[in-house]
This record gives sequence, C-alpha cells and structure tokens, in this order.
Amino acid sequence: MRRVVFLMFAVAGFVSAESVRVATFNLDNYLVMNRHVDGKWRPSYPKPESEKSAIRQAILSVKPDVLILQEMGDVAFLEELRADLMHEGRHYTYAVHFEAEDEERHLAVLSSLPPQNVQKHTDLDFKYFDRREKVKRGLLEMTFALPDESGFKLFAVHLKSRWTVDKLDPQSELRRTKEAEACRERIIERTADLGVTRYCVAGDFNADPNSAAMRRFYKRGQLRIGGRVPAFDSRGHVWTHFYRKHSVYSTVDGFVASPAMMKSITDEVGRIWEPPNGQSGSDHRLVYMDVEYETPSQEAN
Repeated sequence: MRRVVFLMFAVAGFVSAESVRVATFNLDNYLVMNRHVDGKWRPSYPKPESEKSAIRQAILSVKPDVLILQEMGDVAFLEELRADLMHEGRHYTYAVHFEAEDEERHLAVLSSLPPQNVQKHTDLDFKYFDRREKVKRGLLEMTFALPDESGFKLFAVHLKSRWTVDKLDPQSELRRTKEAEACRERIIERTADLGVTRYCVAGDFNADPNSAAMRRFYKRGQLRIGGRVPAFDSRGHVWTHFYRKHSVYSTVDGFVASPAMMKSITDEVGRIWEPPNGQSGSDHRLVYMDVEYETPSQEAN
C-alpha cells in the first residue's frame, strides 16, 4: 500500500511523495503451547481463534506493506496467518520465516514489496560468564528497493526476554545486552562497513529505550548507528507491552533508524495502533511508521 502524502511543483512537472508502511508486532505465542484458555489449563493448545482474529484486525486496520513478526510458530502458522489475511482482503505476496536457536518462537516477515536480498544470521554468539551463547532468535536482514531507487535495509530482532532462572543475571539484562552487542557488530558490518546509510532495526527489544541493550544500537564509540523512532498512540501514550501479572506497562517494541533513514520517516515518528475494543490478541501493541520516497509524475500541461 502506497500513500500520497503531498504534492509539490517542480520545474519538470509535479513530484509526488509517497510512502511505504513498515510495522512490527509481537504476536504473543502464535503457536502450540501449554496455556490457560477461558480459565482452564490446556496442554499443547494452539493460540485461541479469538486472539488470532484480534491480531488480524490490527493488521487489517494498519495495512502495513512490510510486517515484522515475533513469536511466530513454525512455517505452517505463518502460512495460516497469510491465508486468513488474504481471505479478509489483505494479500502479502512475500513471506519469510526465520528459525534460529529458539526452537519454538521465530521471527517472520510478510511483505507486499519484493525483498531484494534476505540474509538469515544464525551464527551470532557472545561470551556469557564462563561460556559462549548464541543470539537466541538470530538477526534477520532484508533489503527493499523503492521506486526512487533509494531503498533501505531492514534488520529484524527479538532480544532475550526478562524471564530467567539464572540468579547471576536477574531479568536477563546482561544476556540481552550481549545479544544486542552481537547484533550491532553484524549490523555495522552490513551497513557502515559497506557504505550503506539507509537502514533500520525493528522488533521486540525486550528493553526500555534508555537501557544498556538499546544504547548498543545507538552508538559504538564515536560511530553513530541510529536513533530510536519515538512512537505514540492517539492519546500520546508510548507503551507497547502490558505485563498483566504485575500490571506493568513498558516500551519495548519499535524501531531504531539510521540518520539517513530517519529523514525519510513521516514526521520522524512512529504510531502505535489502539484496538477499538481493548483486545489486540497479544500482550504487545503493533507499532508502525511510514517511509517516504519521491516519484516524478507526468509533466504538467
């Protein structure tokens, strides 16, 4: 979906600025697992249909061109979601499913734009106390071309959650920061080292905007990597995740954009979708942004 943002007169004619919409959404276990449903314990139970319907409502309302997903099950679940969306009027021609160290929860992307290149980075590791560990959900890299030949590179992540049994690392803060460092180094290799200036990092960072993990994506020494894209809902609220057990709201999902990419984002901010009935089908909210590009139209008469 491309949106006309404004028109401006140029010497050679009119130039229209259009945009592509990029979104990220943690689906909250779109897979088979043990779970409570309607107050009952259900072993090996799929995500309830009511939650799937709410997720589709969010996607159909926002209509992203590129949709980054976290906590997707195996590829059959991704195809199920794509088929259900198509049945309800939203067709995604391209689908990418990415399996890394986590055997249950995966990254995925649905897109109406053709990806020019897809790289699945499963080899990222780091030193963690007395051992080496892998970035659990890896790093997914995709490149998209735009009609004005600018294009951009997208890196999808889902960093370690705060849940842990390791008493040496409460809330997995150290491990999450180490994952962010490993991802950052690969991102630098794939951008700054190659002269690529337009890129963004998107997903569920499981970390607050000013946390050590998030700061790894902003700078390395004097090298500026990117800045967080602030996102708001219609009431000005910024939270993207609600931890019901402890009634805690936090901002853990969204985008980090390179300086060149930030200039192409409408108003340099993102948006957070609000479900009309309060039910989103997930404990996360969908976050999106519009990336503008210019296309020359026919010469004025």
